Amino acid sequence: MDFNFALFFMALGLAFSMEAMLWLIAPQRMHELMLKIALIPVERLRPGAFVMLAIGLLICAAGRALL
Repeated sequence: MDFNFALFFMALGLAFSMEAMLWLIAPQRMHELMLKIALIPVERLRPGAFVMLAIGLLICAAGRALL
């Protein structure tokens, strides 16, 4: 299996673009959200990060299955 660097960089660019759109649309709300997240203890952030990772992997697997 060959690693497709072009596809990887396109996906990374899309992720950066989507993140930037949130900051462009609602910068004040994003700033408030970041401040709230900074106050959450690490023990509570870890399970949420695990769920987000699992969802991301499932989306990647679904995309791979469609190719």
